[in-house]
Amino acid sequence: MKQVAVMTQLLREKAAAAPPGPGVYIMKNARQRIIYVGKAANLKNRLTSYFSGRRHTDVKTGVLTGQIVSFETIQTASEKEALILESNLIKKHRPRYNVILKDDKRYPSLRLDMKSDYPPLQVVRKVRNDGALYFGPFASAGAVRETLKLIHKTFKLRKCTSPTVKPRSRPCLYYQMGLCLAPCCKPVSCEAYNDIVNEVRLFLNGRTNELTMKIKSEMETAAKRQEYEKAAQLRDKLFAIEKTVEKQMAVTTDFVDRDVIGVASDPPYSLLWVMFVRGGFMQGAMEFNIHDDTATDAEIIEAFLKQHYESVPDIPEEILIPCAHEDEALYAEWLSNKKGKKVRIHYPKRGDRVRLIRMAEENAQTRLAQQIEAEMANRSLLEGLRQRLGLVCLPKRIECVDNSGIAGRELVAGMVVYEGGVPNKSEYRRYIIRNVDQADDYACMAEVLERRFHPKHTAAEVLPDLLIIDGGKGQLNIAISVLEKMGLREAVSVIGIAKADAERSEEADKIYIPGRRNPLNLNAHKEVLYFIQRIRDEAHRYAITYHRQKRAKTALRSRLDGIQGIGEKRKSILLNHFKSVQKIKAASVEELAGLPGMNRRVAENVYKTLNVPESPY
Repeated sequence: MKQVAVMTQLLREKAAAAPPGPGVYIMKNARQRIIYVGKAANLKNRLTSYFSGRRHTDVKTGVLTGQIVSFETIQTASEKEALILESNLIKKHRPRYNVILKDDKRYPSLRLDMKSDYPPLQVVRKVRNDGALYFGPFASAGAVRETLKLIHKTFKLRKCTSPTVKPRSRPCLYYQMGLCLAPCCKPVSCEAYNDIVNEVRLFLNGRTNELTMKIKSEMETAAKRQEYEKAAQLRDKLFAIEKTVEKQMAVTTDFVDRDVIGVASDPPYSLLWVMFVRGGFMQGAMEFNIHDDTATDAEIIEAFLKQHYESVPDIPEEILIPCAHEDEALYAEWLSNKKGKKVRIHYPKRGDRVRLIRMAEENAQTRLAQQIEAEMANRSLLEGLRQRLGLVCLPKRIECVDNSGIAGRELVAGMVVYEGGVPNKSEYRRYIIRNVDQADDYACMAEVLERRFHPKHTAAEVLPDLLIIDGGKGQLNIAISVLEKMGLREAVSVIGIAKADAERSEEADKIYIPGRRNPLNLNAHKEVLYFIQRIRDEAHRYAITYHRQKRAKTALRSRLDGIQGIGEKRKSILLNHFKSVQKIKAASVEELAGLPGMNRRVAENVYKTLNVPESPY
């Protein structure tokens, strides 16, 4: 207690000596890990409030102050600079007690590279500061595919995604279908192409009214000039756009671009739902999970404003929030500077904007209820698995390993990870078998498990509660021996799953557990058996996909690499021209020698090497 009192007094004195201006403070625990980053208009006042000795009404602040042993301060010229610095430090260090938004996926966006004379529309999952125009993010890959399909059908942008237009001798099928202007081989002016690009920009920005008026004007002008074919094309484009607008849900009549935020909480779960309204029409929505059971709605909204708008390209004119926030003006100023236009953050108390907030909150509550229901179902399934397998603890983390290879060649293995009953693909691992050169499944399994559970990995990574081996008793015994060798036999539970005999289709897969002679009978608990099978099938898919990738690369490498005179540049020239190794093999020496960068001697080497019959071994 005396040490705690001394520590508190030291922190109080250091806080009293802090500068009175704006800046950022960084809290650290006894292990000198950053546990919280905050900003303040007055560092001295804010830090003094943490260590004043009065009891904190905020649960999080009370827990946080109990772990602080030191802090640092960084002064800034303004509170806005403190906000930007705080956001960057949170992103870098991801402190334990800061609210971190988790959307569990990287949402897709559409990209137009305006540096290109003929920019294509590309789907990307990472927004970069590269001068290109980005639209989105979209709520799902399906939503972005539908949008892209409509744009490709309505607007004649080029479909090839190379940064520059590569000349072709004849246009592709899209030109024949009237879906591309074919700048690769037709005389298309940059002005005409950019006019289409501007129409796509209006469409993606939700400016459909402005776009339809533009197309109507062009259609009427074409009709007056008796350019009836062009007028008919513009009419079809107009109908397609109007049909799309009809499907969109109008939520406001003022045509203002706004994001509407709703928050739902059911401790320890919280979810933020944001609706994107553009030009009065609903364009989409996104959800963010908050894994912090002490966070208030104001803290969640603040985290969203900092973390979401720091990277998105599309900042609306107005952001509606469901509760008041003391730093509304500060965030509005920051976002206005980013957008280059005035941005308003507003907490509505009456009128149509309140209806939008309620709509967002209802969606958030519905989605949160669905997530809680799914998590409860997964937990029930894991509890059933624990009981059926006789495990000591709930298997929150499950790992499954499977090998893949053909006749001892290109041997690989894959490991999949399930956490809370769902796959965590960021934790998946792939292994190249290094020390086995024949079809020996036991040796492959031993090598992979020894590498997975080597002390240098287990010190840094979380151990699984349950390890599933794709195989029968033999593979299971190998896994047990490896765990014993690594001193982890008591720490990790392990089972094996073997496929039933192909000739006896009615027989279920066999589940083997250590210390039991016969396989475990799960016929009365099909949901547990199906869950184990799902994990095994995912490991098999992951391993065999990796094996096929390796085999494809080896097949390509073994045929072209190693030919005298063929390096990366000439290989790229050959493949770009002929498209496949088989077509390169069928080409004559004269055709090969006629390519840029090639000569007859190298062409003869390629021809002779590829036309020598391959050994079946």
